Amino acid sequence: MKILLAACNAKYIHSNLAVYDLKAYSSDYDKEVLLREYTINQPKDEILKDIYGSGADVVCFSCYIWNISFVRELIRDLAKILPETAFWAGGPEVSYDAENFLTEMPEVTGVLVGEGEKTFHDLLEYYIDGKGSLGEIRGIAYRDGEEIRHNGWRELMNLSEIPFVYQHLEEFENRIIYYESSRGCPFSCSYCLSSIDKKLRFRDLELVKKELQFFLDHKVPQVKFVDRTFNCKHEHAMAIWKYILEHDNGVTNFHFEVSADLLRDEEMDLMAKMRPGLIQLEIGVQSTNQETICAIHRHMDLDKLERCVDRVHSFRNIHQHLDLIAGLPYEDYDTFHRSFNDVYQMKPDQLQLGFLKVLKGSLMKEEAEKYGIVHKEKEPYEVLSTKWLPYGDVLKLKAVESMV
Repeated sequence: MKILLAACNAKYIHSNLAVYDLKAYSSDYDKEVLLREYTINQPKDEILKDIYGSGADVVCFSCYIWNISFVRELIRDLAKILPETAFWAGGPEVSYDAENFLTEMPEVTGVLVGEGEKTFHDLLEYYIDGKGSLGEIRGIAYRDGEEIRHNGWRELMNLSEIPFVYQHLEEFENRIIYYESSRGCPFSCSYCLSSIDKKLRFRDLELVKKELQFFLDHKVPQVKFVDRTFNCKHEHAMAIWKYILEHDNGVTNFHFEVSADLLRDEEMDLMAKMRPGLIQLEIGVQSTNQETICAIHRHMDLDKLERCVDRVHSFRNIHQHLDLIAGLPYEDYDTFHRSFNDVYQMKPDQLQLGFLKVLKGSLMKEEAEKYGIVHKEKEPYEVLSTKWLPYGDVLKLKAVESMV
């Protein structure tokens, strides 16, 4: 029995931490579990050939907004050439409407909903050891004859139980290394799926330090933390920043997504001592219009954010990447103009202008009609117009996006 974990990344330089976590957590089935990473730019025939040649009895796809149409097409074709193979899907693009996905995709046996490590292990026990039944596995929706059943979401796990996935760094040569020291987010931003997971969990700091040292010893060019708000717990952030400062190898860069208005003097004093390029910060401002900030349930002290960004800028050693989102409630062309100018005058090293994506499972999806938000039917479900922003103004902002 062979089970294949398949990832379809946006680009070759990307890696899929999720499938590596699943495989590492189920290391007791290491011989039976295969892992393949593809890209959505590859010819589908190449991928079909590779999956067919793998001899897998079960194929599990990791699904996101950048690959879901690609994965759907692959599964439909694979089911024709592998009629006896069971196909499963997981990830944010299928977790929040699993029953609907299964209705639309009769080729798929089931969906892993939400956090998948323990659920995937239970699936392996079912398929490989013949243990129990699908009805007993928490965290899945599955096809039972003509019926579709949902077993409910599994309890969230201890993040420290997941093994380190980068022991064989040669597999990640010339690719981005993603690292997770926490899961969940304390905030409730209505456009973001991270706001759904309110149970913040942190990986044990001694484990984190050991793993960071592995990256430092191997002079990895860049490590991108995928923590949604890295500095939401001061002690956790300080311990990691202090460690990488004290053990700096002169090469490795660490990327963090932070809330600038949560930065404390102690953290910024530490940053001032770092060599240029040791860390870089991504800061989601999204809007400076107070009515918009309130509507999207975002908690942000804009004055403090600006002061912190300015102070970090004064160190001349840390790249700051600031984000804005066009198409949010109560944001028209003129108020967005002001938001843009507010952020531009903060002099970020990079200003990224993105457009609202109305994601399945998000509060924004539920409130889209309330705000007159019209979005594309197909992923990435990007805004076309709102009560305040007609499509013509969206087109003007698209030109600004290209410019910046």
